[in-house]
Amino acid sequence: MVKMKLPVLLLMTSMFSIMFSIEAAADIQLSGEIKQGALILGKTKSNNKVTFDGKPIMVSKNGDFVFGFGRDDDKQHKLVITTSTNEQEQKMLIPLKREYKIQRIEGIKKSIMKPNLKAVARSRKDNGQISKARKTGSVLTAFADGFIAPIDGRITGVYGSQRVFNGEPKRPHFGLDYAGKKGDPVKAPASGKVTLFVSDMFYSGGTMIIDHGHGVTSTFLHLSKSYVKVGDEVKQGQVVAAVGASGRATGPHLDWRINWFDVRLDPAYVLKIKPIK
Repeated sequence: MVKMKLPVLLLMTSMFSIMFSIEAAADIQLSGEIKQGALILGKTKSNNKVTFDGKPIMVSKNGDFVFGFGRDDDKQHKLVITTSTNEQEQKMLIPLKREYKIQRIEGIKKSIMKPNLKAVARSRKDNGQISKARKTGSVLTAFADGFIAPIDGRITGVYGSQRVFNGEPKRPHFGLDYAGKKGDPVKAPASGKVTLFVSDMFYSGGTMIIDHGHGVTSTFLHLSKSYVKVGDEVKQGQVVAAVGASGRATGPHLDWRINWFDVRLDPAYVLKIKPIK
């Protein structure tokens, strides 16, 4: 049985609580907002063990770790740090709820609402490739250095927004859309390794995934061109692709998405994160 030497700290969602925790336990720091869709950076001693809801989280040789919360996550989560001498600190984290943009549209023809079976089959194959690429839990630590916007463009679509057709909710939008012209340069928001590029996925067209380490990945959709290939290592700010209108896009734009394994995160929140020095 693990011997408890340190008090159990219950962390609520306010910034005051996070700062209090940092002062109370010098061997752990967190950066990021405890909200739905947020990515949280952590740092502790490299020989400490970290679990999130009972599952081990990778800790780098510099003590960096990471986790995140999904769009509709309203559960209480337990973060546990165990030292080499079996001392423990527990933090109970409850992501704050957010309001998302919902657009309700009535009078859509049933024929339009009916799914195309060929499209469904094709998209399942595409999603399988994407899912496989996002399962990577590499030892890269580029996520800990922060993120930059992949393109200099006007934001036209936000994370979490959703359309309701004839009272039937459709899948929420999980990316950040940027307006752009075909051929505009797309930059790596953080350093990493290219793990997927497919030029003609059914819905997303030219699709690229970059691994930033510890399960954190960037996905770019509707690309017209790739300047890198699978296996290439890229640096933050490096031009890796070009904006396009491939797949089922209504016009040229970039759809940028961020994941922590299968947890879909808000890129706008990721851009706000300050690296822990």
